Amino acid sequence: MTTPLLSLTWTDHVTGRQGFLVIDRLVRGVSSGGLRMRPGCTLDEVTGLARGMSMKEALHYDPEARYIPLGGAKGGIDCDPRDPEAYGVLVRYLRTMRPYIENLWTTGEDLGLSQDVVDRAAAEAGLVSSVQAVYPLLGDEAGARTRLADAFAVEVDGIGLDELVGGCGVAEAVLTALDRAGVPYWRTRAAVQGLGTMGGATARFLTRAGLTVVAVADIKGTIANPAGLDIEALLAARDAYGTVDRAALRPGDRELPGDAWLSAETEVLVPAAVSYVIDAANQGRITARWIAEAANMPVRPEAEELLAVRGVTVLPDVVVNSATNAWWWWTLFGDVGPDADEAFAHTRRSMRALTDLALARAETDGTTPRAAAHAIAEDRLPVIAERFGQLR
Repeated sequence: MTTPLLSLTWTDHVTGRQGFLVIDRLVRGVSSGGLRMRPGCTLDEVTGLARGMSMKEALHYDPEARYIPLGGAKGGIDCDPRDPEAYGVLVRYLRTMRPYIENLWTTGEDLGLSQDVVDRAAAEAGLVSSVQAVYPLLGDEAGARTRLADAFAVEVDGIGLDELVGGCGVAEAVLTALDRAGVPYWRTRAAVQGLGTMGGATARFLTRAGLTVVAVADIKGTIANPAGLDIEALLAARDAYGTVDRAALRPGDRELPGDAWLSAETEVLVPAAVSYVIDAANQGRITARWIAEAANMPVRPEAEELLAVRGVTVLPDVVVNSATNAWWWWTLFGDVGPDADEAFAHTRRSMRALTDLALARAETDGTTPRAAAHAIAEDRLPVIAERFGQLR
């Protein structure tokens, strides 16, 4: 693994909380990666996430597309987003990082932060936009910004398009794996940890594809029903942090401990909340055949090795949850318009092709889908560097 181009640790002078910025690499002078806020966030975590962003960007390289992959980066703040002081910490972090956001780092929502909160804090910090570093690369900046704003205004059945594309991508990765294995959707059960932006949208798309979501987990615990949960009712009962109002539960729904989703009787497990949630100690409880990493780095490497021995396939985050980031750039650069059907169709095509490529290479190389995806990205990085230039 290469050393990041830039690694910063920031300490808030008001609260003493720390924040981090890691730029793994630049392509055309710019990097891309979200900003997360969670208690316990570390520099090592952000460094791994930044490297993952370089992989995601490279994996979506299409020489025929308008969107040209950027470098990888990530930001993180060690703070509970529910803390009354969290917003002030966010504004002060963004104010400090303003020179990097203006010139090198495009960012947006991630774990613990919604895009509207990031946008509001960015404006208060004196920024034009959280993605303004990419503006010089746009042929028609005004048109691109209008197109992206219009896309963010699109809602489908009460949920914003920007929230849905990521879950659509996760679902397509899962469906591609099922198709390759010849497993019918209607016979497939799934459990989702996290009902926030990524997890909620994933649960919707899996259900609409014909899978049965039998368990979901939020900060209060696990909600389970072996006959299947009413996902739309649960989505409608969420708060801004993805916590479900238990008054929405049906008579057959059960409330279980927070980690019960791990051992749910399912074929597909979707960790869609925090990093490092599946480790060597708890992986033995998993009965699912596939784990789709909707969250960033939810499966520790030692756990993945043990899961592989047991025949459990981990569909890696660098593939599975890459659609949100790609959709931003597809829209901004003009590969898709501000239309839900167009965005979903493009996402489905791209994610199916990418997932199928990673799974096929894993079979050919006799390795894991993660190793295969990294190998594909590593093959593409020199091509991108030669064509567009990058700093290491």
